[in-house]
Amino acid sequence: MTIASGGGKTAEYLKGIIESYDETSGTNFIDVKPLPNKKSISSILEHLIEILFPGYSGKREVTRENLPYVIGELITQAKRDLEHQVLLAYQHECPLTECPKAVCEELTQQAIETLFSQLPEIRSILKTDVHAALEGDPAARSEEEVVICYPGLRALAIHRISHVLHSLSIPLIPRMMNEIAHSETGIDIHPGAVIGEGFFIDHGTGVVIGETTVIGRDVKIYQGVTLGALSFPKDSCGNLVKGKKRHPTIGDRVTIYAHASILGDITIGADALIGSNVWLKEDVPEKTLVSMDAPSVIYRSLKKH
Repeated sequence: MTIASGGGKTAEYLKGIIESYDETSGTNFIDVKPLPNKKSISSILEHLIEILFPGYSGKREVTRENLPYVIGELITQAKRDLEHQVLLAYQHECPLTECPKAVCEELTQQAIETLFSQLPEIRSILKTDVHAALEGDPAARSEEEVVICYPGLRALAIHRISHVLHSLSIPLIPRMMNEIAHSETGIDIHPGAVIGEGFFIDHGTGVVIGETTVIGRDVKIYQGVTLGALSFPKDSCGNLVKGKKRHPTIGDRVTIYAHASILGDITIGADALIGSNVWLKEDVPEKTLVSMDAPSVIYRSLKKH
């Protein structure tokens, strides 16, 4: 292909792509305020997780002597970067084109102060999650191994950060954080989900936890578990009805085995045991075992007669 013909084709491609940009579409971001940046959010998460688990990344040598300096530097950098990204999120979502910048700045400062003031509490809760993994998995050799290696703990640490921001109604960023965790771990937790202490996700790949899910204390789930919703109701105009609870409530000390699907606004009572591959749409009383009928297993010899 010659340069001339290539240039002609480029102009043709450009014309077609430009024409595809519908001004009213939400799939392009033209002439809008800047969006939060995914790479920046990912970097902020790394700093926050390093604050929660000092030295876990291996990038910094942390001692009792340098601890205040290392953590102080991480706090300063994470706080500065997150302030910028949260401000972008507020300004992008602001419905008033002439809204005073000071309003968004004040909301940003309140959000940042709330998150950083809650980091000690988040760390205390994560300690119970680490202990639950150590006690719940015979393969776990140490708490350090859980923190460094377990995808369920990483997804949960990110969720506990993003849940605070979600509770403050910060636009975009909580979902961005959880989608970063999803892409890294295969575990999809909506930042709106309420998760109690001592939560353990074993293996984790394919786990889905919906927005209005409520999980009690000391709950254990395995890979492929879905805590999801049923078909969504619509209003008289055919629009989805939003804002209602549509996901399960899981009681304390429940165990849910691999690939179980628990759907809708139902309650699984405390100390229940949900077997693999179960499909549930009704409440389960406390201290109840729910399982599938054992399938028929057929053995055939592969030896040649």
